[in-house]
Amino acid sequence: MRLILVGPPGAGKGTQAKRLVSQLNIPHVSSGDMFRAAIKNGTELGKQVQEIMKQGHLVPDEVTIKMVIARIKEDDCESGFMLDGFPRTRPQAEALDAALAADDLSLDAIVLIEAADEVIIERITGRRTAPKTGAIYHIKFNPPPEGVEVTQRADDTEEAVVQRMKKYHAETAPIIPFYEAKGLLKSVNGLQTPDQVTEDILSVLGVRKS
Repeated sequence: MRLILVGPPGAGKGTQAKRLVSQLNIPHVSSGDMFRAAIKNGTELGKQVQEIMKQGHLVPDEVTIKMVIARIKEDDCESGFMLDGFPRTRPQAEALDAALAADDLSLDAIVLIEAADEVIIERITGRRTAPKTGAIYHIKFNPPPEGVEVTQRADDTEEAVVQRMKKYHAETAPIIPFYEAKGLLKSVNGLQTPDQVTEDILSVLGVRKS
């Protein structure tokens, strides 16, 4: 099964990605991970990406797409894959679609984890981390024990989260109608428990939980 997992920041994509690749027995293909691996391994593509990033520029779509296509042609992706972090924009979605078609490949589904902005903001801004243990808490839903010192990440402040949400709506959300028009979009309610979200995703994909 060939999937793309999308949703706003804080909707639980990371949690569901781990569960889905395990349930479906397919590799998790993350564009961010691929960039880091290419740079670490000193490949030609990695050197190109590193130079682009050094100059403070975004990696061009054609470079990212080339890397993604090369990755999903590897043997472990023969029975499927789950793309995470790509495509992030409508032009990337269109380019990916064309690149897949050129290789006689197609996507099976795009899973959208839905959650309202105000809930996302409450989720993220309430997160706290205990520096000594690495444990993650939430001031409302899972408060730290008394006496445990916690800190808030810089990108979890309300100002930072609002900016991330604006970027999501401006850049990534437009891929949703693109895939909906193709009949590939499957939406689930991200405000449920992680277990319920996983069950709903497997249900809309027509997969029986193992």
